[in-house]
Amino acid sequence: MSVPDARKAADDAGLDLIEVAPNAQPPVCRIMDYGKFRYEQRKKSKEAQKKSKQTEIKMVRIRPNTDDHDINFKMRNARKFLERGHKVRFTVIFRGPELRHKEIGDRQLRLFIDGCQDIANVEQPPRMEGRRMTMGLDPKPEIIRARDEARKAEYEAGRRPDLEPEDEDLEMEDDFEDDDLEGEEELDAVEGGAEE
Repeated sequence: MSVPDARKAADDAGLDLIEVAPNAQPPVCRIMDYGKFRYEQRKKSKEAQKKSKQTEIKMVRIRPNTDDHDINFKMRNARKFLERGHKVRFTVIFRGPELRHKEIGDRQLRLFIDGCQDIANVEQPPRMEGRRMTMGLDPKPEIIRARDEARKAEYEAGRRPDLEPEDEDLEMEDDFEDDDLEGEEELDAVEGGAEE
């Protein structure tokens, strides 16, 4: 069909003539509602985005002289991140003469490997990058599967499926009271009077 005939057919139907495959010989066109077509394309892309895995990389930074208590605290946080299915990158930052004792940083990173070996695999072994020693841990597939099953159970139970457990903790209502705002307005009025 020629282009003028196709345009006439589209106008008669009250629809748009849309070029679907411009590189084909001859180019392929369809007669359809362009607004509806764009809506469906956006809807498909949003569905695909929802189904895609959203893995974050969480960072844990330490120094060569970080105390054991602080290491244990950061270990607990790293385990939480891994249990939620996130990757974790550890960084030991060396300053000045600490750079001569790279084995201390390596020893600390090995503590993290030993402490998380039941739920994580080493994605990137410890290595030096300038003044930093970095290492990456990846959650084991069983952990990710368990997380996905837990999400599915939450969805079936009627809980909000759009929130992850760490996001629920962050949801808080604003606790502003009118008294607090009045105090600020009075302070502004006093400052304004001082300027005049």
